[in-house]
Amino acid sequence: MAKISLEHIRHAYGPTPKSEKDYALKEVHHEWNDGGAYALLGPSGCGKTTLLNIISGLLRPSEGRILFDELDVTNLSTQRRNIAQVFQFPVIYDTMTVYDNLAFPLRNRHVSEAEVDSRVREILEMIDLTDWAKRTARGLTADQKQKISLGRGLVRNDVNAILFDEPLTVIDPHMKWVLRSQLKRLHKQFGFTMVYVTHDQTEALTFADKVVVMYEGEIVQIGTPVELFERPSHTFVGYFIGSPGMNLLPAKVNGNSATVGDQTIVLSAAPDVGAANKVELGIRPEFVCLGREGMPVDIVKVEDIGRQKIVRARFAGHSVAIVVPEDTEIPAEARITFEPARINIYADSWRVGTEG
Repeated sequence: MAKISLEHIRHAYGPTPKSEKDYALKEVHHEWNDGGAYALLGPSGCGKTTLLNIISGLLRPSEGRILFDELDVTNLSTQRRNIAQVFQFPVIYDTMTVYDNLAFPLRNRHVSEAEVDSRVREILEMIDLTDWAKRTARGLTADQKQKISLGRGLVRNDVNAILFDEPLTVIDPHMKWVLRSQLKRLHKQFGFTMVYVTHDQTEALTFADKVVVMYEGEIVQIGTPVELFERPSHTFVGYFIGSPGMNLLPAKVNGNSATVGDQTIVLSAAPDVGAANKVELGIRPEFVCLGREGMPVDIVKVEDIGRQKIVRARFAGHSVAIVVPEDTEIPAEARITFEPARINIYADSWRVGTEG
C-alpha cells in the first residue's frame, strides 16, 4: 500500500499546449492517504480516466510529479510502480481456466503454490465463480469474464494500489451491489489503497471513503458523501450529486439576505460574493419545506417514487424540485420555506461561506 501524492499534475494530449483549454487534465495537486478508498466521479470526458492512467503509468503527465510514499514514480513503468489495474472491459486469457487466470499474477511473481491456492480460492468465493474454477474462460459470459478480471486485480496482497476503471459496467445490477459490498469488505480487511473511476454516483458514494468529483478536467471537490451532499463546493457537485440535484436559483445578495425574483430569503450569515458576475442560491430539494406558510409556489406536477414524492413547482419564475414524504398533503395554495442553515450561496459557480 502507498500514499499517492500528485504534485501540480497537468496533461495535454497535443504536443504543444498553449492555453488552459488545451489541457485534458488541468492542474491537480492533492495527496491521497495510504490505505484510503477513493472514487473519481464525473461525466464522460471530465479527465478521470486520464488521471487514473497517469497514476498507473500508462500515461506520462505533461507537467508535474507523482510520488508513491516519498518515491518519485513519474518516469517509472506500470510494472515498476507495483500496482494492479482493472479495466472497463475484461482483459483475460481465454485459453486458461478461471483458476489459472486468477493464479497467473501470483505465479508470475513466484509465489508458493500453497499460497496461490489459498488466495485464488478466497477470490473465487468472493466473485462467486467457485463452481467455474476448472472451466476455460472462453465460454463465459461478459459479466463472468469481468469478474475474473476484477478478481485478478484483487488476488495480490503486495500492491501499492489497486486502480479500477469503471469495472462494473458489464455486470448485472444485483451483482454490482454484491461486488461493491465485497470490495468495501476487502478494503477494510486488508487496507489497500483503492482508486475507483465511475460516472455513477451510487457506485462512488457506496464504495469510497472520499469521493473526488471532477468536471471539465479539474477536481472541483474532494469530500465524504455527506460533505458532497450538504456542502457542495461547486454548482456542478450540487447538480451532479443527488436525485433530483440541487435547486440553483439566480440571486442577489445583500448582507444576510438573498433575493430571488421578488422573494427575499434570510441567510444564516452574510456571504462575501465580491464582484462575481453570477450569484446563485443553492438548496437541496430535501431541505425545501412545503406547506401553507412561506413563499408562494405554483405546483407543476407531482411524481410518486414510492416512499417519497418529488414535487415540481415554479418559484419566483424559476423551476424548483421539492422532496416530501409519500403521505404529504399538497396544499391547493402551496407555499415553501428554506432552512437557512441548509442554504448555499455560489459566486461564479464556487461556494462562498454562509455559516454564522
